Amino acid sequence: MLDHLIKAATVVDGTGTPASAADVGIRDGRIAVIARPGTVTEAARTSEDARGLVLAPGFVDPHTHYDAQLFWDPYATPSLNHGVTTVAGGNCGFTLAPLHPDRPEDADYTRRMMSKVEGMSLVALEEGAPWNWHTFGEYLDALEGRIAVNAGFMVGHCALRRHVMGADAIGGQPTPAQLDEMVRLFHDAMDAGAWGLSTTQSSTHSDGDGKPVASRHARPGELLALSRAVAEHEGTQLEAIVAGCLDRFDDTEIDLLVEMSAVAGRPLNWNVLTIDAAVPERVPRQLFASERARRAGGRIVALTMPILTPMNMSLGTFCALNLIPGWGDVLSLPVPERIARLRESGIRAELLRRAGSKEAGVFRRLTNFERYVVGDTYSPANKGLTGRVVRDIAAERGQEPFHCLVEICANDDLRTVLWPMPTDNDPDSWALRRETWQHDDVLLGGSDAGAHLDRMCGAPYTTRFLGDCLRGRKLVALERAVQMLTDDPARLFGLRERGRVAEGYHADLVLFDPERIDAGTATLVHDLPGDSPRLDSKAIGIVSVRVNGVETIRDDVVTGAVPGTVLRSGRDTRTVSTR
Repeated sequence: MLDHLIKAATVVDGTGTPASAADVGIRDGRIAVIARPGTVTEAARTSEDARGLVLAPGFVDPHTHYDAQLFWDPYATPSLNHGVTTVAGGNCGFTLAPLHPDRPEDADYTRRMMSKVEGMSLVALEEGAPWNWHTFGEYLDALEGRIAVNAGFMVGHCALRRHVMGADAIGGQPTPAQLDEMVRLFHDAMDAGAWGLSTTQSSTHSDGDGKPVASRHARPGELLALSRAVAEHEGTQLEAIVAGCLDRFDDTEIDLLVEMSAVAGRPLNWNVLTIDAAVPERVPRQLFASERARRAGGRIVALTMPILTPMNMSLGTFCALNLIPGWGDVLSLPVPERIARLRESGIRAELLRRAGSKEAGVFRRLTNFERYVVGDTYSPANKGLTGRVVRDIAAERGQEPFHCLVEICANDDLRTVLWPMPTDNDPDSWALRRETWQHDDVLLGGSDAGAHLDRMCGAPYTTRFLGDCLRGRKLVALERAVQMLTDDPARLFGLRERGRVAEGYHADLVLFDPERIDAGTATLVHDLPGDSPRLDSKAIGIVSVRVNGVETIRDDVVTGAVPGTVLRSGRDTRTVSTR
């Protein structure tokens, strides 16, 4: 007997082939039968009529930071609401394990680092996760059986370094014995099911003390030793972030990424390729790394987002503006002193100069302050400004736009929420995106879901992209769009029997209304442990989401079921070799 039968759905199977009407039967967590409508004779415990609805594979998000959130939110919201049934975590060199059993302070260091570098609520990290593990395997075990999505995790280089080197991980170099111990610890993690290595050398990644995170101090020999270890385990990967990910790689960064992938014989993905027609030379430069890797026996895959991710800014709390060279020194001052400095015309002029400089990289996109929209305000002086554009307010007041923005924020003691209008929402940029998506080494993703919780909301990229493909710009046909969200990432990670609607595959399924599929406006909610805030977005047109055959979402509401599994390398992933 079938557990469930979905009747007369328009099946988009993830392979890119044309959609077709079919009945799809589920048994024991797998797709048991796909047949012409009305031809399934086997009885089913439950069934539903899906005429007019699209049935697709569950979406696979290749870059998330749900490592902590899954403990207080096993549903990985809002990603699950938007059809994501499998998430890849442990990215950018940051994981919650391993933790040294003799140094309980390492857990506190990790929490403060994650709060700073990934924008997670420190209170939520402290209160929402049990922190009852030491090894990476124990961390995976702590999640097993209690999550609603399928989740796989890389091992963060920072955690490996901290475990072996202690405080010397910041600024120090491992002895030969310490490097051997780091590699041994890494092997243990992959034996337990870790997907491989993630690391960062990005200049924007600092810990809770404001110092460069541990992996930024690693030299190429250390990174290559860990990359070689990846080659010894089935179904493993590499993920790496370098400073050039934010704009353009330099030659040294390309050499490093190419060699890491080549010695591992595994794909390496990086985040995130920013596509902007105003900077036409960026895409060819970034994809040159992929060309070099192919020639060297490796593979480098760029992740890129198919939507413009909602992202807010603030002069009061840490955000992307702090990462512009020179800005952090001012924006980290106590609020009264910060306001006083920002009101100095000379200081504002210098900040604007630094914002437009080459070293600001991709953050230059955030510094057209006249195009900022005022969000939430808190003082009577700012009454009526919410939703207005700074350019218009500045014109009314006879002020330069950045000066106007500073005064608005100062009235709120810098608590004002600001929304920058995207600078790359022009037809040429969208045409360049469509062209870039066709490259074999470009993959949709990079949501950062689970991180930067009150600043950005990338999780709904799946539904927003599909809605755009069906009713908006229509840059990609529905069948190809679904393939880009499902089978493409599943193949990159070597997921076994996931990413397609096919008999024998795991029944990770999304049923949606093609006339309505979309994502709602990002809004601030306070539902994290400690009443901490995050941005959320409602899924529109998602009728049902199933993970391993069990319904987890019905009409944008979680069912309470937790049928997800921790995806372990080798068992749940096969090797995707570059050789």
